[in-house]
Amino acid sequence: MKKKIMVSAMALCVAGCIGACSVVPAADTTQNTTSTEISTQSTYSQNKLSRESIPISNTLSSSGSGEHAITVDGKEESYSNTEVLKTGDSSGDEADFYGENSAIFTTNKGTSNLTNMVVDTNGAHANAVFSYGEGTTVNISDSYITTSGNCSGALMTTGGGTMNATNVTAETTGNSSATIRSDRGGGTVTVNGGNYKTSGTGSPTIYSTADITVNDSYLESTASQGVVVEGNNSVTLNNTNLTANNNKKNSNKSDYYQAVMLYQSMSGDASEGMSSFKMNGGSLNNANGDIFFVNNTTSTIELSNANITNNDTNGVFLRAAAAGWGNSGSNGGKVNLKASNQVINGDMVVDDISSLNLYLNDNSTFTGAVNSSGQSGKVYVELKNGSKWTLTADSYISSLTCDAGSINLNGHKLYVNGVEYTENMTSQGTAIEMASGNSKSMSKSSNNMEKPSDANAPDKGSSSKKTSKKKDK
Repeated sequence: MKKKIMVSAMALCVAGCIGACSVVPAADTTQNTTSTEISTQSTYSQNKLSRESIPISNTLSSSGSGEHAITVDGKEESYSNTEVLKTGDSSGDEADFYGENSAIFTTNKGTSNLTNMVVDTNGAHANAVFSYGEGTTVNISDSYITTSGNCSGALMTTGGGTMNATNVTAETTGNSSATIRSDRGGGTVTVNGGNYKTSGTGSPTIYSTADITVNDSYLESTASQGVVVEGNNSVTLNNTNLTANNNKKNSNKSDYYQAVMLYQSMSGDASEGMSSFKMNGGSLNNANGDIFFVNNTTSTIELSNANITNNDTNGVFLRAAAAGWGNSGSNGGKVNLKASNQVINGDMVVDDISSLNLYLNDNSTFTGAVNSSGQSGKVYVELKNGSKWTLTADSYISSLTCDAGSINLNGHKLYVNGVEYTENMTSQGTAIEMASGNSKSMSKSSNNMEKPSDANAPDKGSSSKKTSKKKDK
């Protein structure tokens, strides 16, 4: 018979800068009626752990607001075959930035080794497993995690902490509740194997203000982007299958739905700089809207031998454009899209304050149009080492590097800096210089911003009135 132990841990005494997550209703929660169903069977259930498959020998629980069921502070502790139950609500910075109210909390250069765990939280701002602070490490494996409250991630990393997860199944149902989640101060997250699924509005499988690498895993979002990267941070997917169905708005900042978003919210949660998304192998299956959206930041997207499918015929492969974040007139998207041995199907749209360097290398193929409606933002296209571009509509770019035979006009016209390109011509162009980040909008924008996705904060209107406080240790 398993033993039940009631633990009422002392609440962490912290304060922070701005409200990182709010339960204010989203600006638009209506489902997009043009959303298409994902045509291929979800891979989420493959190799998924079940709650029943984990042998449990004892239970630790906490029902107090702001409390933890397990606290590891400044030392190394190990737990296994343990069920951890957390109820009770919290709010704001203390929970989202510093770990208050999380079920399992590790801090102050402590190390938690967690094996065969079942972790369940039911409360607002009740993250499941939290790593806070530089030198702090959480190692979790062969475990099952569920959260049901708003603003409640499964794996949460902030303040420079480290999170290592192996063969974890995690499911969240609340709004603004990414399964792999980070916030102010970021850190390093490494995920090996496992299954991660979200069903709440504004809840991607990954929300990154950190450096996050996911290997050989299954990710599925059912009402949000699949992945969001904010500011000078990164997500790398290696041999990972991502299914995304962004069909509800978490704010009115953008008119578009997308599978992967890279942006800068101006909230102060992520520093200015180059955001990065890399995908090596694996698959990305999108149900609704665009594949990639870049706004108010400079980004590098690297794709190699990934199977990318957009089931929405009205969606584009890449959209770099202004939206509701940043300063109007300087908040477009700047993108370096690098493809190696990659198939790209779908159009690319770059608005008049955005720019794109498209590098097609190592036998990559691009079937689609660029700015088919006419000349807009700056676009450089480079095709090397056997790569091909087949047009599906007239296209307008600024500069071109290609060998003879690299471009199949397919009955359409290609204009390079206003001059019509002739098929089988060689061309030598120059890439667009792109500064890292968006310094104009960073310096002038107000703090009255919203996050679009895991959106740790649907409402940040009061952020400028708060001051930062350090942890009381």
